[in-house]
Amino acid sequence: MANGKAISPAVEIGLPGLVRLHLSRVTFWGSVSWLLILALVPLAYLRFVKGIGAVSNLSDAFPWGLWVGFDVLCGVGLAAGGFAVTATVYVLHLEDYRPIVRPAVLTAFLGYLLVIVGLAFDLGKPWNIWRPLVSWNPSSVMFEVGWCVILYTTVLFFEFSPVWLERLGLRRPLRIVKKVTPVLVIAGVLLSTLHQSSLGSLFLIMPEKMSPLWYSPLLPLQFFVSAVAAGLAMTVIESWFSRRAFGRPIETHLLDGLSRVSVLVLGLFLMLRFRDLLARDALQTIFPLTRDSALFLAETLGGFALPMVLLAIPRIRHTPRRLAATQGLVVLGFIVHRLNVAITSMEAGRGVRYAPALAEFLISVGLVALGIKLFMFACRHLPIFPPAHALGPTR
Repeated sequence: MANGKAISPAVEIGLPGLVRLHLSRVTFWGSVSWLLILALVPLAYLRFVKGIGAVSNLSDAFPWGLWVGFDVLCGVGLAAGGFAVTATVYVLHLEDYRPIVRPAVLTAFLGYLLVIVGLAFDLGKPWNIWRPLVSWNPSSVMFEVGWCVILYTTVLFFEFSPVWLERLGLRRPLRIVKKVTPVLVIAGVLLSTLHQSSLGSLFLIMPEKMSPLWYSPLLPLQFFVSAVAAGLAMTVIESWFSRRAFGRPIETHLLDGLSRVSVLVLGLFLMLRFRDLLARDALQTIFPLTRDSALFLAETLGGFALPMVLLAIPRIRHTPRRLAATQGLVVLGFIVHRLNVAITSMEAGRGVRYAPALAEFLISVGLVALGIKLFMFACRHLPIFPPAHALGPTR
């Protein structure tokens, strides 16, 4: 204050100090993420003007690559925390988990939006993406997946709408949305269950084109169970990320409960997988050890079995850093599993090699960077998190 008048921060700190303050907020990874996002502009131009061949190594011999394996199969699965957490609160009535509902729904909503964007890159004629809306083919798994993704993204929009309705002070629409939220949650659970499993059904029609290590009649069930595990893991990781980025207390008691459920889900996935391998006499194909069987062991042991054991240890669950790292193994194992199904298995079954082009990789990573930036923007400007005093005990 000077002569009873407020002094602006620029004057009080001094312009050089203000410049240093802004520069101090520029981080290495923040700069890299912005570069990746900006790179999407010329890459999108090449893709949509020059054609899909200008930015990818996809071909008639290998039409499903990184964009399907990562952007679609992984993107949809990693967003499964939205329906898992909302069902926990609104269906099972476990109100203790309400503080993590909005971050989980935000992650799911952004995830599905980016899946749609990634799908537009992958489609040979993306301008025909609207055709399933009017050209119905109920016998097609892709038709069912497409409709479920559209409907569930719409459901997520309405589930997330109380956040911006509160921000705008629109009380009447807010009351209406809150009244219908339980119905939306039930619809979201049904839609998620359908398309999470149907993504596995896409591969049931080509048993002779896949490695026996990954092909299974139980793929739909395996895809659903692994998606639940990945969704719970992402919920834990985003809580840890929010603590680091925004200085918020972490809800350790809630994440402990989610991680105990993760142990059961991971155990169920491993049981389904090994029982199926034994039933089909496919377990013996692991040996002699090859690149494919090494990837199978890496995803199974490192991405599912090891974190299942670690999450069963209370000391791991009660330490935020260790818990986030362990759930990170689940996410990594899930991603490797989906990429193995979509790429490694198809290579082994068809005898075709596929290496993503640099542009394919940059587009996928750029969409991830965009999702992170949008999540951070929403957390800064919208009431995503409850007040700190409203949380239960934290560590």
